[in-house]
Amino acid sequence: MTVTTKVDDDGIAVVCMKNPPVNALTVADTWAIRDAFADLGRDSAVRVIILTAEGRGFNAGIDIKEMQSVDGFDHLLGSGAACFAAFEEIYRTPLPVIAAVNDFCMGLGVGLVGSCDILIASTQARFALPEVDNGALGCASHLAKFIPPFKLRQMVFTCEAVSAQQLFEWGTVYRLTEPDELMDVAMSVAQTIAKKQKRVLSAAKQALNNIDIYRMAEHYRLEQGFTYELNLHGDGDEARDAFVRGERIVTR
Repeated sequence: MTVTTKVDDDGIAVVCMKNPPVNALTVADTWAIRDAFADLGRDSAVRVIILTAEGRGFNAGIDIKEMQSVDGFDHLLGSGAACFAAFEEIYRTPLPVIAAVNDFCMGLGVGLVGSCDILIASTQARFALPEVDNGALGCASHLAKFIPPFKLRQMVFTCEAVSAQQLFEWGTVYRLTEPDELMDVAMSVAQTIAKKQKRVLSAAKQALNNIDIYRMAEHYRLEQGFTYELNLHGDGDEARDAFVRGERIVTR
């Protein structure tokens, strides 16, 4: 199974993604993440959640090959709906959510992490939005939580990555770890949080969401609108076809 969930005796839940070779997520996988968080949010035994991945990286984005295997716009629209729902479910889950990122985190992965509350990353982790290279927009709404405004624009236009070390220096990453210590550190942080009163944790989560200056859901829908427009023009489909062929659209 690509998305698995485990809950230990301390009320710490781990949602783990695993889809070799690079943890690109299908539309079904993305809905499965939404469902996992919805179930955990209703589970009275759960006090804190860790979102992580096994394999080469945390997430390589949506599965473009799957998207290009289906004619028409239904799959694209379904992907957009699944991403929006997964991000919102993580963000609105009435429990603290820790992202534990082991390596590359791209596109959809940035949206997942940006929807969490605490970020722990390995020294090998890096974050990027390759959307412009793929004829699309998306998750700049979430990346805005990670970095300063001019860095955001640079990353969107160039599609270049930012390292976990840089994010740690900015205070975005809470704990920077060696790759083999990532889950131990994440569990240690989760255990500290799990000892606190659950009702107070839930109240704090709701309060933090209500005072949040980042309107990610609203802004992400705006980005999706531009993505759908680009697909009507043909830019998105052309870029994704080039990706599947192992090529890159540079000019048009």
